Amino acid sequence: MGDEISFSSVELASYLPAGWKAAENGAWDSTDGLWRVLVRDVADQEWRLEISGRDAGEMGRTGALRRAVDRLYREALG
Repeated sequence: MGDEISFSSVELASYLPAGWKAAENGAWDSTDGLWRVLVRDVADQEWRLEISGRDAGEMGRTGALRRAVDRLYREALG
């Protein structure tokens, strides 16, 4: 599933779109191999951001974070 990963609040904030913020502390789910955190957009809509440990192993932690945020942002735009 991939190695355990985590991100600081500063790391997360630096990759989220302007006005988005973490709604909780992120946590590693060893069963699914994902680091998950609930984030809110500028309209206070909640979104679940998930970063795969496998992706982090392949492209690095920040690369995996960037990819997950980009994917979530595109989903939010509809």
